[in-house]
Amino acid sequence: MGGAEDDEPLSKRVKVSFGRSADRSNGTFFRDPASCSMARPLKVQGDDEIVGTKGVVKKVEFVRIIADALYSLGYKKTGAYLEEESGIPLHPSPVNIFMQQILDGKWDESVATLHKIGLVDEKIVKLASFVILEQKFFELLDREKIMHALKTLRTEIAPLCINNNRVRELSLCIVSPSQQVVKIKSRTKLLEEMQRLLPTSVMIPEKRLIHLVEQALQLQLESCMYHNSLVTDMSLLTDHECALDQIPSRTLQILQEHKDEVWFLQFSHNGKYLASSSADCSIIIWEVKLNGRFCLKHRFSGHQKPVSYMSWGPDDSQLLTCGVEEVVRRWDVNSGECIHIYLKNGLGLISCGWAPDGKRIFCGVTDKSISMWDLEGKELECWKGHRTSRIADLAITSDGKHMVSVCRDNMILLFGLESKEEQIIQEDQAITSFVLSADNIYILVSLWNEEIHLWRIEGSIRLLAIYKGHKRERFIVRSCFGGIDQSFIASGSEDSQIYIWHKCTSQIIGELGGHSGTVNCVSWNPANPHMLASASDDRTIRIWGLPRGNMKQNGNGTVRNSVHYCNGGS
Repeated sequence: MGGAEDDEPLSKRVKVSFGRSADRSNGTFFRDPASCSMARPLKVQGDDEIVGTKGVVKKVEFVRIIADALYSLGYKKTGAYLEEESGIPLHPSPVNIFMQQILDGKWDESVATLHKIGLVDEKIVKLASFVILEQKFFELLDREKIMHALKTLRTEIAPLCINNNRVRELSLCIVSPSQQVVKIKSRTKLLEEMQRLLPTSVMIPEKRLIHLVEQALQLQLESCMYHNSLVTDMSLLTDHECALDQIPSRTLQILQEHKDEVWFLQFSHNGKYLASSSADCSIIIWEVKLNGRFCLKHRFSGHQKPVSYMSWGPDDSQLLTCGVEEVVRRWDVNSGECIHIYLKNGLGLISCGWAPDGKRIFCGVTDKSISMWDLEGKELECWKGHRTSRIADLAITSDGKHMVSVCRDNMILLFGLESKEEQIIQEDQAITSFVLSADNIYILVSLWNEEIHLWRIEGSIRLLAIYKGHKRERFIVRSCFGGIDQSFIASGSEDSQIYIWHKCTSQIIGELGGHSGTVNCVSWNPANPHMLASASDDRTIRIWGLPRGNMKQNGNGTVRNSVHYCNGGS
């Protein structure tokens, strides 16, 4: 269970000439500019009174957004009383006049008032005037006052020199009224557009207080280390905080049908099935019952070598399985029959994946090429050269635009299937495995040096986080995304543990013990954030769920739910 012979397949057993003890730190997190921004303190102007303990909330602004919230909720008398008692108007008098003119359709007066409400940026004045006069134009057309509309277009809208393409479109509405497809917006909608266009110092954005409250709740969710619940019922009366009991950490079931080490496992997209493969050359399809129990649905046999990789079809009705440098088989999940066998003469296949339409498959080949076949086995295309290595990982993005593979020991290739463009992720250490996130934004890369790297591949490629703590000296151990919004990272380990990190902070939040051999692979149920599966050299699969009364918490704030076994121990 613990050792490995030199001639064992690379996809499972590789000995390395260098050794390094695990760094027990929680890892390193790099801020993602796309999702994290540096907070800047608000500048307090003059003698504005401040409320709150942080010294950043101006009383005048606070009272104004409260009044706006009261009006938006229909409490007009209360809103007016707040303005009167506080002496703080929601809007200055010229702005109130402007808003009423918009609602009354007094277009010329509203444009004139627009120049009197203190706007410094002349471009904003022109843009707002354009929007107002466009509404005037459409309402004139609607009342069949064609000549008045034409005059408005020529003498009022066109001279603004704003959006000439739009002016031409408006002209076509006069030439061919039947071709007019623009629906006239209501004056209330026009006023909302003014709120978005004009500076917040002039008009408070619609429902600003509600927006701030929603933003605060979302930030609480994002900062909650253990948030892993489908429940979205949050209270404004208390701060949101989840406990460790949201993380799967208790063994619910042990599956013992494999006769040898379990190398790989993966939940179906709908979470109703779990596929597992073993050094015994078999594949088992497990069905997840409504009560959460697993039962054996099918046992697939036919591979002559251990099965190191699998890929579920887009609709979960079929499964691809790949023997170590052998063939790829396509199975019908319902009937349990092998539908097709894919092979290349004189060459072995090492990885497999599906096109999103389910009509083509991709396979990595031992000559470092990648082939694409139709379902009947006709090779449609072959990309030669260093397209893949002996690492049995391959991914196709859900939009079908990119293929991801390990092209060299320390390089991942992102290949544009349509654009033919190539992008490279280069690591300093050899890559053992990778997994693509469900949203195609991230790649999780496991390395020989006991680190797992999180890369963002949307837009410019950049390293976001490093996860440490798990053990890996001789074997390949796989990691995965999981939990609500894939907010967690899980990995197997050679010390028989499963390690769980919070994705954004890189902090270890769970160490799950129970296996008695290397944990080779983990898979988090995409339809159930509270269900995790692990595969081990001890020939078992463990299904993990939420703890009950037996969960213990370490002094460092992580979960440890049972006895720790060293690799090969009992």
